Amino acid sequence: MSAADKAIRILVINPGSTSTKVSLFDETQLIFEESIFHDAPELLKYPHVNDQMPFRYQVIIDMLKRHEVEPSTIDVYVGRGGSACTQPGGVTRIDEKLYDDTVRAVGGSEHPAKLGVMLAWRFACEYKKDAYTLNPTNVDEYGELARLTGIKGVYRVSHSHVLNQKAVAQYHAKSLGRRYEDCNFIVAHIDGGITVSAHERGRMVDGNMGADGEGAFTPTRIGSVPVLSLLDYIEAHSIKEARLMCSRAGGFVSLFGTADSDAIHAAVEAGDRKASLVWNTMIYQICKQIGEMSAVLCGKVDGILLTGGLMRFEDVRKGIEQRCGWIAPVSVYPGEMEQEALAYSVLDALKGESEILTYSGKNVWDGFGDIDL
Repeated sequence: MSAADKAIRILVINPGSTSTKVSLFDETQLIFEESIFHDAPELLKYPHVNDQMPFRYQVIIDMLKRHEVEPSTIDVYVGRGGSACTQPGGVTRIDEKLYDDTVRAVGGSEHPAKLGVMLAWRFACEYKKDAYTLNPTNVDEYGELARLTGIKGVYRVSHSHVLNQKAVAQYHAKSLGRRYEDCNFIVAHIDGGITVSAHERGRMVDGNMGADGEGAFTPTRIGSVPVLSLLDYIEAHSIKEARLMCSRAGGFVSLFGTADSDAIHAAVEAGDRKASLVWNTMIYQICKQIGEMSAVLCGKVDGILLTGGLMRFEDVRKGIEQRCGWIAPVSVYPGEMEQEALAYSVLDALKGESEILTYSGKNVWDGFGDIDL
């Protein structure tokens, strides 16, 4: 192969709430993939998500060393993203403005996914390469009815596992011989964070704001809590502690002191009553979210798609099928399709087969126009 025909080498960086996942591709050929689990107490040593940067950076450097890969041989760095101003879906070039807004979390959500953009930008600057992101957590395709709350000036926005949800929905539509843009799906990403969204003809029109304290509780998040009860908690603790509960210290971490789902599920299988009650309540709450999204789609649902790390547990599927199977057929995609989606979509864009977007620094949605809300 000549230098001109050299395959584009792509490093995909995907920080999650409990893991750092890295994949190296030569175009579409996977060279290596590795995921490191971080239990919540380890990450809670860092007061702010941004403080995890040196730790996560070293995790990636160590991975590359183990696989004998020099960072300078990588052509493109691709990072999962979030926390900046809301964005349209698609491939976006990471530039200094997107990096700065991500660091400052101008979008309001402090999710570890933001570190993907920050890490990709750091590597790109160090090795003078380009960096991109795809369908970050702040992609916003919501309709007006999904935005309003009962407090003037407080709105709902999209904070979700957009990357994996769209990848799974597109894959499932293709498996049906249809286009994503012609289908209605409910997609549930079930892992350290849990988001359930309604996808209507290629647009994610509604869903829970998982990292903001909405929806089912998860291994690391509190989920929806009655407001007055939460205010009582804040009076006895602090706003800072409550914010931490929303994203990193709630759910299993609060109830058990660990986000290790394997350990909790082992206790369920051993007949532990506390573990069983917590685990089954989580499944119950996911089902309630799926029911909400079926109403958003007026009951016209082509499929319920379950994805994420916790779908390795068969009882999660069975519990959801039992309560929600009447809505639409249930399909399971354990784990996620994020690594391939990040690599392949950026590769297509670099070859001119799709558009490369520029971050605008402005929210996709900026209010109800002349209506005073």
